[in-house]
Amino acid sequence: MKVDEFIREWENEADYVMGHTSGSTGAPKPIKLLKADMRASARATNSFFGIGEDSILALPLSLDYIAGKMMAVRAIEAGARLLVIEPSNRFEWPGQCDLLSVVPSQAPWLLEHPDGPRQIKNVIIGGGPLDETVKRRIVNAGYRAYCSYGMTETCSHVALARVAEEPKPYEAMPAISFELDARGCLCIQAPNFSFGHLATNDMVELIDDRHFFWKGRIDNVINSGGLKIHPEILEKEISACIAEAFYIIGVPDEYWGQAVGLVVEGTAEKAVEAYEKLRTKLDHRFLPKRVWAVEAIRRTMSAKLIREIPSKMPLSL
Repeated sequence: MKVDEFIREWENEADYVMGHTSGSTGAPKPIKLLKADMRASARATNSFFGIGEDSILALPLSLDYIAGKMMAVRAIEAGARLLVIEPSNRFEWPGQCDLLSVVPSQAPWLLEHPDGPRQIKNVIIGGGPLDETVKRRIVNAGYRAYCSYGMTETCSHVALARVAEEPKPYEAMPAISFELDARGCLCIQAPNFSFGHLATNDMVELIDDRHFFWKGRIDNVINSGGLKIHPEILEKEISACIAEAFYIIGVPDEYWGQAVGLVVEGTAEKAVEAYEKLRTKLDHRFLPKRVWAVEAIRRTMSAKLIREIPSKMPLSL
């Protein structure tokens, strides 16, 4: 979608625009996004970052997805200037701007611009987890960057976490608050939005009604003989051991019910090398019991990894 197409859709008489879910937990689905919700979200973000009519917003993302649409709405709501840039992992550099929105695969490009932290006032990184090594390098480079938490249904993020040397909690956007349900999953309270209350499948450590640490999705949790293992937390712990793209997933196990599985993008030699490193680092309870090497990990249109058990046989270890 081109920006003029989106503007026409935004300015028509309908009270919604069409979008699609990311596809990370199933096939992408069309969804009606209420313009009132999008305005509320845009105003909250503009307030958080101090975006006004003198601001410049840079958009190297597709307008087919919520992250791109919301950058356009933020600019419209604030009367700010919007720099629309062809989406690419090595996008045309925007120069001076107040807010840049990228996905994790674009984040390393920030590190190739020494003047970037002086040119770009704030960076939002969303769409999936940010590599721990890249995160540290962004901090050391001096960027004021934030990881986002949200979903298509909430019209982009409802919370942001500052990228820092030590992990920072997610902080709610203005007029948003949080609570836990009986499963330990996050519930979003958003009186300014049409949904009002939204229960998620995200397990979190709730600090107070406006701050939390994200653990992972409840539907990803591995129950291995009663031990609950969060793949996303384990991935952070072992990220320094594996240079290639990878993910952790629960696999059926006759003895434990479920066991840890490791899927590595690359050759069998690289996957075995990664496993041997993990043998010296991990408690045996967390060590992968099945390992796969795949030519390419499937990803959504927004570059999120799709967690699935490969159809091929695991490697012999």
